[in-house]
Amino acid sequence: MSTGKVVLALDGMGGDQAPNVIVSGADIARERYPGASFLLFGDPARLKPLVDRHKGLAQALEIVPAEDVVSADDKPSFALRRRRQSSMWLAVDAAAQGRADTVVSAGNTGALLAISMVAMRMLEGAHRPALASFLPTSRGETVMLDLGANLECDADNLAEFAVMGSVFAQVLLGLSEPRVGLLNVGSEELKGHEELRQAAVWLRREGSPVSFQGFVEGNDIGAGKVDVVVTDGFTGNVALKAIEGTAKLYTQFVRDAFRTSTFAKVGYLFASGAWVKLRKRVDPRRYNGGVFLGLDGICVKSHGGTDALGFAYAIGVAVDLVRYEYRNKLVEGLAKLREVASAADAQVLQASGGAA
Repeated sequence: MSTGKVVLALDGMGGDQAPNVIVSGADIARERYPGASFLLFGDPARLKPLVDRHKGLAQALEIVPAEDVVSADDKPSFALRRRRQSSMWLAVDAAAQGRADTVVSAGNTGALLAISMVAMRMLEGAHRPALASFLPTSRGETVMLDLGANLECDADNLAEFAVMGSVFAQVLLGLSEPRVGLLNVGSEELKGHEELRQAAVWLRREGSPVSFQGFVEGNDIGAGKVDVVVTDGFTGNVALKAIEGTAKLYTQFVRDAFRTSTFAKVGYLFASGAWVKLRKRVDPRRYNGGVFLGLDGICVKSHGGTDALGFAYAIGVAVDLVRYEYRNKLVEGLAKLREVASAADAQVLQASGGAA
């Protein structure tokens, strides 16, 4: 674990409620992580009055002028060509050039991914970035990736995502050997498409850098059957939105049920302590902070509609990834995966040569 100071580049103008939420979130994070300091990119005329409202924040923060903003409607290609002086681009560039250890933005997801891929490039051994986050389960928390960065993935991509997710879980969840599963339509070995089955073969080989548990189904996610769920971005995004939608539906059902009668309302009062605990357990702000894994740098994506506490949690994710040396561990894991794959290829060549 690194105990040095962590410098975070913040996109001060990205998000539905920027810059208020960004500045207030930085203040909360400053108190939680005394060794952290911030480069806040954006319009100084809007940012400075907000910073001055928080006693002591100015001592841990430097405002860096940025004359432009990436809007929520900007296409990634447009942001790449026309938003090079935006708060998002300059914040990402600061992390890419080493002036900051990591970047956090609540702005346009597609633009952030595109800019980060150009400015940071891919880490050695990784071919595509994957958007990862974690969600509550009956056993604790589970990491899930990809959540939308790649609509289609081959077997190699899925195997790399498994390594990325495993290292991510080690760092953020404190697990020594996270259990990894591939999301499939069934747990049997013959289920699913060829890419899934081939990735499973590679991950099962001796010397694999992950603790592979085989295939898992959608209902296994909430049950916490594994610590890391790996899938392509299309499936992962659909699954995540389905989970979020179901959670909101049941929350509404509970609220409606307690409004049906006076006795129900009284019952709610008696159970209020339990409901407070439940709300804290499933509070989406606690799980805010998706990460584009596989980049040669640490880029954290906060939900655009989060509040200050949620943004502070996203900053916390970034700090932990730096302090626990996520990047170095991922390089080691990807190198080990390549060794296993190379050994497997050599065995296939030797077998075919012998047969000839």
